[in-house]
Amino acid sequence: MTETIDINNTNNSPTTINSRKKEKKLVDVLGIVTHNLSNGKFRIKLENGVQVIGHLSGKIRQNRIKIVVGDKVTIELSPYDLTKGRIVFRHR
Repeated sequence: MTETIDINNTNNSPTTINSRKKEKKLVDVLGIVTHNLSNGKFRIKLENGVQVIGHLSGKIRQNRIKIVVGDKVTIELSPYDLTKGRIVFRHR
């Protein structure tokens, strides 16, 4: 039995298969913005007292959500480098 592959079908593309396999193993943590650094980066003090550097996620940049010193934010930390992260949500 032979298997035929439709070259016009985009569901068989390697990028689609790889993106489905990707699992995000990120740590979500609450923190407070302490300093505004350049280029959309911020120094954030986490709940446990650790200082990390976080940058704005694409959705926050796209929707032009302003982050100022004193804001409570949710930050995603990579398990490989716990000193840097991505700001994904600003709490009111």
